[in-house]
Amino acid sequence: MLAIIGGSGLYSLGDDFELQQQADRDTPCGETSADILQGKWQDVALAFLPRHGPDHKIPPHRINYRANLWALKNMGIKHIIAVNAVGGISTDMPPLTLAVPDQIIDYSSGRENTFFDGDDTLVKHIDFSWPYSAQLRGIITEVGLQLGQPLVAFGTYGATNGPRLETAAEVERLQADGCTMVGMTGMPEAALARELEIEYACLALVVNWAAGIEDRTISMQEILANMERGMHQIKPLLLGAARLVQK
Repeated sequence: MLAIIGGSGLYSLGDDFELQQQADRDTPCGETSADILQGKWQDVALAFLPRHGPDHKIPPHRINYRANLWALKNMGIKHIIAVNAVGGISTDMPPLTLAVPDQIIDYSSGRENTFFDGDDTLVKHIDFSWPYSAQLRGIITEVGLQLGQPLVAFGTYGATNGPRLETAAEVERLQADGCTMVGMTGMPEAALARELEIEYACLALVVNWAAGIEDRTISMQEILANMERGMHQIKPLLLGAARLVQK
């Protein structure tokens, strides 16, 4: 079964999602961000979890990524598409672009970033050379072609700590490192999914130019407006991808 992790702007799948059951929020790692909703979206069985909580009250650095991923694994989830709002850095990442990154650089700190921390389990080293599932990335790209929805099929996600936005100098550094977009929730989520052997991909919505890319201040009003517009593009992609995963 596929699970969708909703990012900023995606807190529900809408009225056509038929709830069948929800998972207990308690896990050995603490509480999940919200109830994990399992049901049918139109004719497709899937699960949904808003990572910031249903009312966007959990900042990026306080999300219990381990509890979220553990609970999804415990439900039998084998595939996850994570939706992330990001800032665009490269010229092919203007606002309202949808992207399916293939790489990530982790600049976050202070987050519980592994299930194998040496307390009760042996240390486990994972191969993270290619952090996102090629299979799921291919499915999302295929659905985009079917729907006529333009997608940037590659990119490097720079994961910062937040909740503040980055400085222009920080974005310049990210750009020099090869990042094409910047967000706050890409890690440790992707690595935890790999530790649990869950196929995981990111569908990123660019909601603003990152700091310093344009010679103007970043408008939160513009970001919120782009989130709302972009979610109308994202939902058909998610539904189409869920159908292909289910086959």
